Amino acid sequence: MPLPPIVFEDDSLVVFDKPSGLLVAPDRWDKKRENLMGLVHASPRFGPTVANVHRLDADTSGLLLCAKSKPALDFLSGQFQSKTVQKRYHAMVVVLPPEQAMKVMAPVRDENGLLPESFTVTVSLGEDERQPGRMRVFKGRGGKECVSEFRTLERFRGAPGGPAFAFLECRPLTGRTHQLRIHLAAAGAPILNDPFYGAPEIQLLLSGFKRRYKGRDEEKPLIGRLALHASELTIRHPTTREPLTIQAPLPREFEVALKYLRKFAAAK
Repeated sequence: MPLPPIVFEDDSLVVFDKPSGLLVAPDRWDKKRENLMGLVHASPRFGPTVANVHRLDADTSGLLLCAKSKPALDFLSGQFQSKTVQKRYHAMVVVLPPEQAMKVMAPVRDENGLLPESFTVTVSLGEDERQPGRMRVFKGRGGKECVSEFRTLERFRGAPGGPAFAFLECRPLTGRTHQLRIHLAAAGAPILNDPFYGAPEIQLLLSGFKRRYKGRDEEKPLIGRLALHASELTIRHPTTREPLTIQAPLPREFEVALKYLRKFAAAK
């Protein structure tokens, strides 16, 4: 497997646009599965001295920051630990009816029953002892405080009688595992195709909102993966100490889905 696209590189760091489905580092339950850092370390261009500064879920695509030296790694890691890195994600979510939403908090809706233009989720999270590799909400002791900010960019109609969809900008102010995924599920708007915390049986199909759809008998979803993409990072550069913003374009399937949704399902 070739290395993912590089969106930024200099003498101190390299930033990859990781595809969905690729692990960042070896998995403790599946050490033989291919991973990004294994590809980087095996590459003659980079070798074993390059280190990842942070993690992304395997199914999340987008920006993965790596350092080329120990001083750069220490400086960049310190920014993640002190929560001074600004992170921006984009997500396509399923806006569930309240009775179908996760029961950890009231679904986030405005006076019209829609996802608000902006909202914040603050439920605490921790490891789920019953399901290794997953996280859960803690209402009392045991969890760690988490804060995520969301902005609704576009709303879309779903199939008749089915849930609606929305395209969001997500800004995690803390960096817990699966934070955005659980916070959106708690808000009653899980990320499309989330097998852990969402409604994976709901698919985004063109036939669901395009009238008189005439397509293949075996229709494929417009987005067939976890619909979460790490779009932007703002850091302080380890050499210049100046702010640096790095961006990754939306995956093509996101762009195609948005084109059809805007044409056939834009909410009034």
